[in-house]
Amino acid sequence: MAAVRLDQLRKVYPNGHVGVADASFEIADGELLVLVGPSGCGKTTLLRMLAGLESISGGTLSIDGRVVNEVAPKDRDIAMVFQNYALYPHMTVAENLGFGLKLRGHKQADIDRRVAAAAKTLELESRLASRPAALSGGQRQRVALGRALVRDPKVFLLDEPLSNLDAKLRLSMRVEIARLHRQLRATMIYVTHDQIEAMTLGQRIVVLDGGVIQQIDTPMNLYGKPANLFVAGFVGSPAMNQLHGTLRLADGWKLATAHGDIALGEPAQAAAWQPWRDREVVLGIRPEDLQPQDAATAALSAQLEVIEPVGNEIFLNLRHGDRALVSRVAPRALPEPGSTLALGLVAEHLHLFDAASGARIGA
Repeated sequence: MAAVRLDQLRKVYPNGHVGVADASFEIADGELLVLVGPSGCGKTTLLRMLAGLESISGGTLSIDGRVVNEVAPKDRDIAMVFQNYALYPHMTVAENLGFGLKLRGHKQADIDRRVAAAAKTLELESRLASRPAALSGGQRQRVALGRALVRDPKVFLLDEPLSNLDAKLRLSMRVEIARLHRQLRATMIYVTHDQIEAMTLGQRIVVLDGGVIQQIDTPMNLYGKPANLFVAGFVGSPAMNQLHGTLRLADGWKLATAHGDIALGEPAQAAAWQPWRDREVVLGIRPEDLQPQDAATAALSAQLEVIEPVGNEIFLNLRHGDRALVSRVAPRALPEPGSTLALGLVAEHLHLFDAASGARIGA
């Protein structure tokens, strides 16, 4: 396996569109790093540049200490798993697994040994004689993973490999990929638009938007300390609630909004808020930190619009003025939709952002 280093990597298309803007970070040897963001954010473009399928407009890309900007894809010692399985329908599982090795001139004994090892790792031993049409979606994706696995490459690149699977299969394949990474200790770069996939799989996550890296961090740091409003809104399901207003300090911290003042209490991070007094800010509240409370001590009130019970928790969809809010609560008896709920905030978990730039205050 190998480390991968990007230094000011850039992709500009002939029409002037910047697909990736000066990406700089390093993937450690044996790390599983996830690239995540909405459609068109540049994550797949970045992965294709790593694979050599997309030319590099500027910057330097190194794999295992070797600059590979001009190196052909076949000579980069990487293996790629695509969104569509790209299996040969007329070949058996064993033939699909070993086809790349055959093209590279490996001896049949070596191919058989590697195919058998990959099939055992991915629990495909009983399906080696089957053709893709006889396999389930999860089995086909495991064959696609196995085809990369037999190569024993320096780096694995996975481009939204679970997008074509149903919800139950996606969950089981996430566990499969995490187990495989732990077993192989391989360097893996995984692209997805699904932030739940990113949070559950990635040791670190690179969040992109518009070709620009917004934040690189561990899953829990992204969730607990988002660098800006984009990350705050993208990471987490349901998304972070956002309320716009003016930060005031009078008998405690308050957010003055068009629909009344919201009491913020005395949070531990208040020292970092001092320079932002009387300025426009955005208050971020995670759904679990917005809870029904006694009206006498509540920070705000909102109209209950929709109740979504999902088993072990309930999502309350609320309306505060022109702002939609979501509260995540434990199963309990609740008032009918249309009623008004008093809500309290968990002061130490509040987030504050500059309304103009979107940057986190006190980062």
